[in-house]
Amino acid sequence: MDAHETNTQPTGVEVSPSVDALKLQMAMQQLRDNQNLGMAVFGGSLAAIVGAVLWAVVTAVTQWQIGFMAIGVGFLVGLAVRKMGQGVTTAFGVVGAVLSLAGCLVGNYLANCAFIAASENMGIFDVIGRIDFATAVELMTATFHPMDVLFYGLALYYGYKFSFRVVTEEELATMMKA
Repeated sequence: MDAHETNTQPTGVEVSPSVDALKLQMAMQQLRDNQNLGMAVFGGSLAAIVGAVLWAVVTAVTQWQIGFMAIGVGFLVGLAVRKMGQGVTTAFGVVGAVLSLAGCLVGNYLANCAFIAASENMGIFDVIGRIDFATAVELMTATFHPMDVLFYGLALYYGYKFSFRVVTEEELATMMKA
C-alpha cells in the first residue's frame, strides 16, 4: 500500500495506513461503548409514528398516495435512530430499516382509514376502532400496488443508511490522541 492509499475499516471510517491500528481499535471500541440501542429504538419508533401520521395526512388531504413519502419516513426514522442511538454497528441500520418500513405500513393503513372515514361520514378514530387485525390485513392487501414495493424498498434503504453515527476525522483524531 503506498502513502496515498487508505484503509477502510468495517464501520466505513477511512484512515490512512500510518494510523496506529491499536489506537484506532480503541477509538472504535469507545464509539461502540457509547451506543444506545434502546434509545435508538425509542427515537426511531417516535419518528416512525410521526412519519406515518404525516404520510396519512398528506395522502388524505391530496387524495393521492405520494410514494415518495416513504423516502421521507426512511430519512426521518434514520436520523432519529442516529441521533438517539449514536450507533456505529449494523444493528442500528437494521433498526432504522425495520422502523422505516413499519412507519410506511402504518401510514398507508391510516390513510386507508381516513378514506373510509370520509366516505362513511365517520371519524377516523371510529374507523380505526372498528377494524380488527384480519380486516386490516385484507384492507392493506386490497389497496396494495406493485409500485409500493419500490417505495418500501427506498424506505428500508434510507432508514438503514441514515441510522449510523457520522464520525468526523477530527473526532476520530481527538479520540486517538487520548
